[in-house]
Amino acid sequence: VQLQASGGGLVQPGGSLRLSCVASGTIFSINAMAWYRQGPGKQRELVADMTRGGRSNYADSVKGRFTISRDNAMNTMYLQMNSLKAEDTAVYYCQLLRPDGIDYWGKGTLVTVSS
Repeated sequence: VQLQASGGGLVQPGGSLRLSCVASGTIFSINAMAWYRQGPGKQRELVADMTRGGRSNYADSVKGRFTISRDNAMNTMYLQMNSLKAEDTAVYYCQLLRPDGIDYWGKGTLVTVSS
């Protein structure tokens, strides 16, 4: 299984970005998925996750601003990020979690929120 994340970049505070993560080598629809991030000098933290049934969960810090979604036909997961803040600056990683508990990670995409 391989995951390829993209969509990061430099954005001003208040701006938006959409991250994408394309999966290959798996039947995408049977897996849960998640986005994590690791900011400068911080531990990796869960941003949002979604079960294979479509139920989503968000970190308190991003509720109301970020939306996780998936397109099973395209083997792709997304993270729509709106109203970005400086504290959202981090490397964002996508994770795919198989039903047997084995997980896979993408290499990460850098999001920098700065004026």
